[in-house]
Amino acid sequence: MHEDEHHGPLAGFTVGVTAARRAEEFGALLERRGAAVVHAPALRTVPLADDTELLAATRGIVGSAPDVVVATTAVGFRGWIEAADGWGLGDRLTAVLRGVELLARGPKAKGAVRAAGLTEAWSPASESMAEVLDRLLGEGVEGRRIAVQLHGEPIPGFIESLRGAGAEVIAVPVYRWEAPEDIAPLDRLLDTILARDLDALTFTSAPAAASLLGRAESRGLLPELLSALRDDVLVACVGPVTALPLRARGIGTVQPERFRLAPLVQLLCRELPARARTLPLAGHRVQIRGHAVVVDGALRPVPPAGMALLHTLARRPGWVVSRADLLRALPGGGADEHAVETAVARLRAALGAPRLVQTVVKRGYRLALDTPGDGPAGAPVVGPG
Repeated sequence: MHEDEHHGPLAGFTVGVTAARRAEEFGALLERRGAAVVHAPALRTVPLADDTELLAATRGIVGSAPDVVVATTAVGFRGWIEAADGWGLGDRLTAVLRGVELLARGPKAKGAVRAAGLTEAWSPASESMAEVLDRLLGEGVEGRRIAVQLHGEPIPGFIESLRGAGAEVIAVPVYRWEAPEDIAPLDRLLDTILARDLDALTFTSAPAAASLLGRAESRGLLPELLSALRDDVLVACVGPVTALPLRARGIGTVQPERFRLAPLVQLLCRELPARARTLPLAGHRVQIRGHAVVVDGALRPVPPAGMALLHTLARRPGWVVSRADLLRALPGGGADEHAVETAVARLRAALGAPRLVQTVVKRGYRLALDTPGDGPAGAPVVGPG
């Protein structure tokens, strides 16, 4: 039996969720697999029911039907129809949409199209805007009018490519992004990232990524944030478009093959345990996670002070770390080295195997690293540095 079957593959890990929409569903999927979730919406979507830009685009389409309309998202397409109804243009808009080549990007957008009493001419199974673009360019777009329903997300190169091939493109912006009304959760998330208390950070939209980076910049924390995200925190995005603002800053990301929440969760379930440090200590197999330790397949929650010591000791397994160095690693600092002894005692109790952490008299502590050959357990087996 795989050890994660007892406690969930994400047990002992803390995952940040920046999504505003479907955040509860996403958080529940993560928690069901054992994760601790920190939620801080990085933005909010504001419907454009009163927006002159959306109204002008809708009137232009109703007054002069385009050749093609592209529905990119289910929620955006529904929002457009609802806004048009509110302006008294709903019937005229749906009448126009019945007479055009209506393309839906994937099953969800197709569902919204059909719920409006319409039928799509075509929809890619891949949900890829690149595939939609290839189809349009293959048909030939010179001189054609193409309306594209937007949903706040940038669609890199899509509109530009159509215009470059001679199409007239009408952008239909259904939502706009704004900063969250309460910025405090986002600031707390930033502080958690900088303290290295987060194992993974997730994004489901490019504007959310841009918003977090912008907030860090406004607080003068951008260099520290970039360092944390490049070196210490796994950054997971729902798809390549979402990752663009992060890639532009040199931050590596992981993405699922299918751009959905469930595959994103499955990706984290694979990636986080694979990245956790696993050590042979005093005859035990010990995997060090963000806020817990798996000892011989059993999950052992560890207090923050104990985890801080354990992460410090694990940087050079088997090497002695002085009490002074361990004291500096403790949350909250302090000057009393007895705090280290107390934290070590609690760490040993939490691990359920006291021999994992060895006391080296008058010098400090080390992890009891098993060594190949006949050397004593805990002997240094890696060089300094």
